[in-house]
Amino acid sequence: MNSRKVRVRFAPSPTGPLHIGGVRTALYNYLFAKKHGGDFILRIEDTDQNRFVSGAEEYIIESLKWCGIEPNEGVGFGNGDFAPYRQSERKEIYRQYAEKLVNEGNAYYAFDSATELEDARVRMDGSFSYNSFSRMGLKNSLSLPADEVKKKLDAKENFVIRLKVPEADEIHLTDIIRGPILVQSAQIDDKVLFKSDGMPTYHLANVVDDYLMKITHVIRGEEWLPSAPLHVLLYEYLGWKNAMPEFAHLPLLLRPDGNGKLSKRDGDRLGFPVFPLSGEFPDAKTGKPEKITGYREAGYFPDAFINILAMLGWNPGTEQEIFSMDELINTFSFDHIQKSGAKFNPEKAKWFNQQYLHKKNPTELADHFTPILQTKLAVGSPQLANKEFVKTVCSLVREKATFVSDFWTLSSYIFIAPSEYDSEVIKKRWNEKSKSFFELLIGNLNKLSSFKITDIDATIKQTCEQLGIKTGEVMQLVRVLVSGKGSGVDLLGMMELLGKDEVCKRIEKAVMVISK
Repeated sequence: MNSRKVRVRFAPSPTGPLHIGGVRTALYNYLFAKKHGGDFILRIEDTDQNRFVSGAEEYIIESLKWCGIEPNEGVGFGNGDFAPYRQSERKEIYRQYAEKLVNEGNAYYAFDSATELEDARVRMDGSFSYNSFSRMGLKNSLSLPADEVKKKLDAKENFVIRLKVPEADEIHLTDIIRGPILVQSAQIDDKVLFKSDGMPTYHLANVVDDYLMKITHVIRGEEWLPSAPLHVLLYEYLGWKNAMPEFAHLPLLLRPDGNGKLSKRDGDRLGFPVFPLSGEFPDAKTGKPEKITGYREAGYFPDAFINILAMLGWNPGTEQEIFSMDELINTFSFDHIQKSGAKFNPEKAKWFNQQYLHKKNPTELADHFTPILQTKLAVGSPQLANKEFVKTVCSLVREKATFVSDFWTLSSYIFIAPSEYDSEVIKKRWNEKSKSFFELLIGNLNKLSSFKITDIDATIKQTCEQLGIKTGEVMQLVRVLVSGKGSGVDLLGMMELLGKDEVCKRIEKAVMVISK
């Protein structure tokens, strides 16, 4: 590995909401930096001003904060020695390097208009490429006389700066995940490095910034792998080959069926989020505002969300699946990142959240559940004001829940006495003997000075013995009369929580309603 201090960057473009694939890229950068005592930087690559979306940068920052993968330096996280971290604030830096490439014969001015380029594409039946084979037939500083080039520059005609890719070279690079890669230069276009609006393209800006910010490892998505040979050429032409970072191109996140890259459309169609946070952004095609759903608002815990992403394309080489952030930092390595795409499994994502929910203590769960209760119960409700009551409810229902939002469905009958009773159970089990049992049970329960689980259990058994019936004949009825439901949380635990007066009142009311 590179002997310099590890410095990595997450460099998203503020063109819309941050996809979970981007969050995974940020996570892997973060884990690698922390494991090696390095720095993790957030850089905003906003060179394409036409695609800039208001609010996207803030969304990126808030997403990283919610996930707990905060950078050491960068936009929204404090300046280090390499500010500014927005590329739109660094454009004069890029211009000097673009001109350096031109002056040393490794790039050139191209004056072709959009119409002229479109005409060339038509002539070539759509197979047109601006490259070593076509450049001399186009309008640029390589094909035009020097005095004409000077006139165009002096007249401030629009131009772009293109990289002069050699005609027949071999470009070698080694990817940490994919191994040695060989590309023929003839396969690479003369990419635009500097645009007519005075902004660099991604290719120039990211290489210049990575060099100036002393980035040691570029960890990014597989979609950038075809650009890597071009970036290698830039490092060489700028004289920075010895400072070139190591590359690691991560596998794509795929649809649940494995056919294609995971998109918002897949999430909408199959009913799961593909973004960390909810928000509203313009649709990429129509430009109309469109609401998106995020994992935070869907009820996922941030540590569960991180665990989900960590396992998409990486594994520890063991059977372990649940990892704290510290465990991920200690265990993470490129050795166990797969080359092929990683299928997203929404049901597995729910499973991860369920595991984290089960591990939360009742106090944490009560803090999450209370805002939901505030929308369900009357202001001033004594149960809402009783934190110990809410904590106990959370303890009773958490094993059956996947999200905290499930708690109300699982426990509403604890907070609000039932007015209806499971008709199937009543039809099957209610009779005169059971009516007598409950009338006697109310009296026996009222005699108790202690209303603990053991006391309640003993009293139910004693009442059964008095009437000569088996407990199995009445236990489900006890549940129905107390909760209205034929199944649910631990019955005796629920009765203890409700207390003697409430339990007896509920049974009394139920007997009256059912006996009508």
